[in-house]
Amino acid sequence: MSDDAPLLHDLMPWSVRPMRLGRGWPMAPEPACLKARWARLTAAPDDAARAALMHPTRARGPYTPVAQLPGHRTPTTALAREDGPCPEPVRVRHGPFDQQWLIPDHRLIDTARPELWRVADGQQVFVIERAHQPELPEPALAFSALLPDGRSPGGRPSLIRPLFRQPGGLEPNLAPGLTRWLSGRLGVEVTPLDVLAWIAAAARPGRRGCVVPLPDGPEVWREGLALGARSVWLHSRGARFADPEAGRDAARLRLPGGSRPYVRAPLPAAPPGEGPRFDPQEQVLHIGEGQVSPVSEAAWQLTAGGAPVLGQWYEKRTAAAAPGTLEALCPPSWTRAVTSELLELISVLTLLAELRIETAAFGERLAASSGPAGSAASAVPGAADLRAAGVLPVPAARRRPASVLEYHEEGPDGQFALL
Repeated sequence: MSDDAPLLHDLMPWSVRPMRLGRGWPMAPEPACLKARWARLTAAPDDAARAALMHPTRARGPYTPVAQLPGHRTPTTALAREDGPCPEPVRVRHGPFDQQWLIPDHRLIDTARPELWRVADGQQVFVIERAHQPELPEPALAFSALLPDGRSPGGRPSLIRPLFRQPGGLEPNLAPGLTRWLSGRLGVEVTPLDVLAWIAAAARPGRRGCVVPLPDGPEVWREGLALGARSVWLHSRGARFADPEAGRDAARLRLPGGSRPYVRAPLPAAPPGEGPRFDPQEQVLHIGEGQVSPVSEAAWQLTAGGAPVLGQWYEKRTAAAAPGTLEALCPPSWTRAVTSELLELISVLTLLAELRIETAAFGERLAASSGPAGSAASAVPGAADLRAAGVLPVPAARRRPASVLEYHEEGPDGQFALL
């Protein structure tokens, strides 16, 4: 791969660091237990009991004044005086692959990153860039239609890059002039979603950060778009880049018949804490006495941040919490909804494992077609071409959130916040 390949840091210049909850109980696999936790908190008999349940930090306590989260009409009075119903939990992306529910109340979240909440809508796509860890043979990026918390199982925080800087799919978070330059270079119309699909196919971890080789012609561009669209479609569980004619159904992610996972033996109502076991010969996932198959070995072994995805997902739903804490209010049993989640996740991981092989082969062809300046492959465009065209360097303002002065958001105790 050419050393002149541009960085994702320049192609998508605005990035946001991950959320930091500060406490675990406002997030859970199911919304019902979040409402039970809220009811327990607000029913506490005095300030000391409420504070003990809340787990105050330096950033958040029972009397900390905070503004609303954008898009969520929650109270802004002190949490110590709260006696209303639980704000309706919202679905969020937890880590690279899990989906959890979160109480969208700013009084509970140490660092909520309001600039991300402000642009989360039905058209947004979030790019999650993991910290560079050369020892991990994993893709550099994950993608989400849901608001991501940016958590990394490996412990090193990710960066979150929204595709759009404004709600409604407005103002792409791309280097100014990039789509116009690509359109002229390739002789085809290039949209922000096209650039995202190319990034999903071509991006590679590198010493300087995530690098994105540029296409040298329309044929490789079309191949990259197809691979990238499928990647974002899988990561977003069909919420983005759906196209039934291309085999990307919006309704449901399903494996072909014969390789589709089913529950072969009933899963226990109270799954054991030691975690699932996998039989590679029979392609069976064992959960206690329950069995799910077929499960590919590639899906079982797929990792994120060096941690096995299926193992992390299971632990999040079965780990014991300290008695008397809000975290201990968990779903009483393994539900049908949890089983459906598991089957969908296995399908996603199976398809992603197959796609990673295709994407790696595509990356090798890109690397073979590029080379150092002066070589036969130096005709492949790079960062120098973007600088010559005025696309790079990006203006400093493009690395900051867009202005949203037209949006009114309530500050502490009902005052309006000026943004």
